[in-house]
Parts: sequence; structure tokens; C-alpha cells
Amino acid sequence: MIFGKSELQGKLGEQNSLIKNGVLREENPLDQSPEFNEFLLACRKGDLRTCQQLMSLGVNINGKDKYDYTPLIIASLCGHYELVRLLLESGALAERNTFQGERCIYNALNDRIRNLLLEYDFSKSSDALVYWSTHLCSLLTRTAPATFDFEVVMSDLSRFNAHKFLLAARTGFFPRLFAHDASASSWHADDLGVAPRALELVLRHVYLDDDWLRELGSAEEEARLGPALDRVSGLLGMEELWEAVLAARQDRRVARQRFRDQEARALRDVAGFFQRHVLGGKIVVERLRVDEVCWQRDNAAFADVLLCAHSAPPDNDASLSAPPTSTLYPAHKAMLIRSQYFATMFSGPFVESRPLPHLRIITMDCSPPVLALILTYLYTESINCPLRHALDLLYAADMLLLDGLKNKAAVTISTLGSPAHHQATLSPLDNNDDDDEADLLDIFDVLTAAWDLAVPRLEEFAARYIAARLESYIDDEAFRDAVRKSAARIRARHDTDSIELVDDVRFHLSERFRLRFEDTGLANVLAAAQQQQRDEKMGADAAAASHDDVAESAQNGQALAVAQEAASPPPDDDFAVAAAKYQLLLDKIDAMLEQLGLDA
Repeated sequence: MIFGKSELQGKLGEQNSLIKNGVLREENPLDQSPEFNEFLLACRKGDLRTCQQLMSLGVNINGKDKYDYTPLIIASLCGHYELVRLLLESGALAERNTFQGERCIYNALNDRIRNLLLEYDFSKSSDALVYWSTHLCSLLTRTAPATFDFEVVMSDLSRFNAHKFLLAARTGFFPRLFAHDASASSWHADDLGVAPRALELVLRHVYLDDDWLRELGSAEEEARLGPALDRVSGLLGMEELWEAVLAARQDRRVARQRFRDQEARALRDVAGFFQRHVLGGKIVVERLRVDEVCWQRDNAAFADVLLCAHSAPPDNDASLSAPPTSTLYPAHKAMLIRSQYFATMFSGPFVESRPLPHLRIITMDCSPPVLALILTYLYTESINCPLRHALDLLYAADMLLLDGLKNKAAVTISTLGSPAHHQATLSPLDNNDDDDEADLLDIFDVLTAAWDLAVPRLEEFAARYIAARLESYIDDEAFRDAVRKSAARIRARHDTDSIELVDDVRFHLSERFRLRFEDTGLANVLAAAQQQQRDEKMGADAAAASHDDVAESAQNGQALAVAQEAASPPPDDDFAVAAAKYQLLLDKIDAMLEQLGLDA
């Protein structure tokens, strides 16, 4: 159901009332910072690269300006489909049955954007950490591979299996305990003098398992466990637990906001531990001495595996004497098994699953910066990937079966490498080879990766990128090879079958010039007008030439010049100039296909 315009005002009044009373928190706060204003301007222009860069710097994508416009509403209103998709995938809120969500759908410029908003999984956009928190919660019940390294023994002798690194990251009590005895594998909770049930519930909250909030049941049971929960949470340094208990009894939206707060707090805890002990604990050694590294299991990071990545050999001659190096990162299997690749490695009949007295070293087929990006994603769900590493990250994510990371790498390539911002400022025939990104991005490598890894988003991006720079690529042998490969991808191809890459380039070329000659018939109109103008001037020249046979050759030369001038559109007719350039590029594509012996 989509609300009408009058009903939207009622929704706004209801929402403002809840916010004013302090029941609901404003999810789209007013933001008048210069960075946010720049972000809104980029959304109006559809500048993907600027938007991606500002989001990487931490701009609030769910803020609003003084007119109550959010970035998603502006992008939807201005018709920037790619930007709308990027904002949704980055966590922009557009929840149904809310004022801002319904307003975004209501203001969509076209049906394509409207359908995207209607079909999008808003539960994902409203909770960007849903997969991360779900994995954290699943660790409590996951038995293969075995990742538990600590045991909490209750006063009734029941046991709670846990992970040292999570207890150290999420609580204030266990870091002090582990600092006193890093080798401890268990802890007896007799000294606390609290009900085992209350301690278990608090420990489950460490893993963001809040299903127990619904298990409290009656008010009597809540009253019985309430004081114990309050005491245990204070002892373990998790005072925010009681907020979750209170929120569970309130409005659904309030409870959801409180849970997102708990997720954000847990993410900050884990991210801080990750920065200090994983990235901060890396070791750089000579490649030939990697096997000499021996980490004991009782280490400060509570790591149970070491991941190794070899650095690429230096290109400059001055560093030829320096030996190649390798970088090792301490890691935790509990977080690595977010990847099905690692989950199978650690639980299957592989050598990596066999125990050793020290930490096993696993060599990864990627560079150290790419490995750091992979670990950052596994631990914190978010990355800031430079364009120069995006393609390598894409292949590594595919190898590790990390679809989420693979999508983030594709988004990085298609936004930071996007040529869209040039289309509004450059002449269609300007040479764009001086772009900064051209040195970092080989578009044909991107196209090959899109085909090999089945990433439609990158196939579309590559076609759009080539169309924006077609003058530079039309005579490039690499482009012709790509056309041949695209034609060969069709099984049992016939001469009349289309070539996907050529079709996509033609489409984005028409988008580049903002024209649809084939659909509107404008090309025929322009051709007829030019032919009529040519005939009239040629006829006038021929009539003048019949009265002066002596100047016949001069008149013929003048007629030829007039004909050439008539064939070219007037210099002040920008639309006709664009039409001529567009047709010229289409003719070049046809000529190239004819040279290749292809018909598309």
C-alpha cells in the first residue's frame, strides 16, 4: 500500500509527536554541515564519485536539510537511478509506512526508480549490520568448526562456552581477568553470588542474542531476575543492558532503534579491539623467514590463526637489494568463518583444521593491503577501499565466497571510476585520457573480471565507461579484442545475433548525448532537412553557373563548398552538432564491426 499525499501529512504529524515526547529518536536529523551540503549537491548532480568519497569520510546519508530533503529523496527526485541504488546499498533509510519512506517513493522521477524503491529489501537498509550481528549471535550455537576457547562455570556447575577476544572486547571485567592470567581457559563465577540464569543472559547479550528478552515472560519473572541482571551487568561493565530490557516492552520502532544502538555499540567494541590487536599486531618479516614465526596460543590478541600475505616485489631498481617481505596478521577463526571458504577449511579434512601447539600460518593469495581490507570487512562489516586495490579485492572476495565484500568492491569500481561527472561538463568529443582514474583503472581488466566473476553491475559500468570515452577506444586493439570475446560468449552464435558489449555501448552512447534518435525518428527528420537544404543551394548554384560558362569551374568549387557546409550542422545548433557527432560514432562502430567480420 502506498499512501496518498494527504495521508503523508498525517504520518508526519504522528512521527513528530513521538519524537517530541522522547519516545522515538529522529532518524533523519537536521544536518547543516558543509560536508552534508556538498553531499546534497552531488546527489542533485548524480556525481557518484563525490558521493562515494563523502560517504567514506563519514557523512550522514540519512540526514536532511532545512527543507526536510534527504539525499535519497533528492537522488530519487532528480532521476539518478545508480545513485539511488548506491544509497540504498549503503544504508539509506526508506522504510515503508513512514513519512520519509513514502515521500521518497511518491517523488520518484520515473517508474524505474519507483520500482527499485518498492522492491528493495528495506529491512537491510534500515539495519546495515544485520548480517554481522546475526553471525555474532550464531557463534553461540555453532559447533563446527570449534572456535570456543573459554568457559564460564556457573555456581550450579553449568557451563557457558565463549570466546576470549569477544569477552575482552565487549566487557570491562574480562580484560582485567585476562591481564592477570592470559592462559586462563575457564572462570568460576561463584564469587559473584548471582543467579546463574542472570549471568547467562548477560553473556548472551555480549553476542547480541536478545531473544531472551522475550523469554522473560511474566512480570513476576522479570521482577525476580531484574535486580540480578542489573548487578551482573554492572560488574561486567555492560550498564547498557538494562536499556535493552526496558526497550523490549515499548513500541516496535523504539525497540528496533534500541537494538540498532546495541549493534552500533558492539561494532565499536569489536572494531576497537580489531584495530589494536589485529591490524596493530601485524608482523612484517622477510619472506624466507615466515616459517620461523611461532606464536603461542596464549597471546595478547587471543588469536588462534595467523594469515600471511606476500608483498609484491618493488619496481624500482634502488630496492632490488632489499629482500621481499611478508605480512602476518593475528586473526580469530570465529570471525573468519563468516567466509564459507574458511568455514570449510577449518571444519573439513584439510591440514588447516588439524591442531598445532602454536598458531598455524595460512598463506593467502593476495597482497597485504587487500588482506587488511578483507579482515576489516569480516570484523567490522565496512571498508574504505582505494580504487587501486578494488579489482584485486573483487577477485579475493570471489575466492573467499564473500558476496557482500564482492558487491562492495564492485560498488567501489563503479562509483570511484565512474565517468558520469564528465558527461555534464565535457564536450562529447573531448579527449578524456587525462583523467586521474585512467592511470588506476584498466577498463578491459574490469570487463574481463565482470565476465569471469559474473558481476552484471561491472559489465554495465564498463560499457558506460567505454561509451564516455569512445573516441579513445574505438581504434584501440584492446577494445576490438573485447568485442570479439563478447561475440564469442554467445553459444552457437549466428551472423544476425547481437553482441552484448556493442549493444550496451550503443545504449550508453545515446545516454551520453541525451538523444533517442531511433525511438523519436529525429535522425530521419535531420537527414531530410539537411538534404533539402543541400538541394536548394546546389540548385541555386547550378542556375547561376548556367548564365556564366566562363566561371563554370569556380562555380563548381563554390557548389562543393556549399554542399559541405550544408552537410554540417550550423555551429550555433548544439543539438544538431551532438546529433552529427553521435551518428559519426555509430558509423565508426559499424565500420569496426565490418572490419572484424561481425554483424550486430
